Amino acid sequence: MINIGHNNTLRVDRILDQGAYLEDQEGNSVLLPKRYVTTNLKIDDEITVFIYNDSEDRPVATTEEPLLALHDFAMLKAVGNTKYGTFMDWGLSKDLLVPFREQNKEMREGYYYLIYLYLDEETNRLVGSNKITKYLKSIKPDLKYGEEVDLIVWNKTDLGVKVIVNGTHQGLLYNNEIFNEIKMGDRIKGFVKLIREDNKLDISLQKQGYSNIEPNAKKILEKLESNNGFVALNDKSDPKLIVAALGMSKSTFKKSIGALYKLRKISIDKDGIRLLK
Repeated sequence: MINIGHNNTLRVDRILDQGAYLEDQEGNSVLLPKRYVTTNLKIDDEITVFIYNDSEDRPVATTEEPLLALHDFAMLKAVGNTKYGTFMDWGLSKDLLVPFREQNKEMREGYYYLIYLYLDEETNRLVGSNKITKYLKSIKPDLKYGEEVDLIVWNKTDLGVKVIVNGTHQGLLYNNEIFNEIKMGDRIKGFVKLIREDNKLDISLQKQGYSNIEPNAKKILEKLESNNGFVALNDKSDPKLIVAALGMSKSTFKKSIGALYKLRKISIDKDGIRLLK
């Protein structure tokens, strides 16, 4: 079966003036236009191509690599507005249309937007959408506390940053737990902190529980060693000072220095923490 919107590995069946016809194991064929046919391509060779729609909405193959595949998200640049909608550059010679009905607000040429790629069942065309929530699931995710997940940074709110979790669910990173700069479209790793009653997720960029203590404890020790064995922070310090000095939350800092104290690696004093020899 030839899958539109995805990479397909197909066999070269014949090569004609207009290009190479590629076949799957079931005998379905698709054209790879002449401009993508290299001189060393031969009949019965296997080639990996991306399948999308040509200008007449027929399936066609390309060796170009798009910025996103079917049911995926990516930041795309708006390159032109028409009476049908906005065209986006998605890495292929034919731009991707985001119809007006799939736009949250008017798109401006030259600006970047987070886009979801779907297949319009009525026309069998690949189409883009900026209405991200519409394509996220509201059922309970099959995830557990502390599980590592893939994130796509989506949007900023007063509470924090919205993220797409594993390409299917909505999550939130709270502002007080973000210690490095992140921007829309970034793909990063995170950890499940809470599955809420509405099945949305609270996400942390740090491992949850005791597993987070060891790497952060090591970070604190390295800071002490590079600072003559003393850091002017303790469990009473302002959370902002801890973030600025160590890039971790006060909660993580307290757990980490508690673990180091029990191991007799440090002392916790009124003016800060000290490395014990």
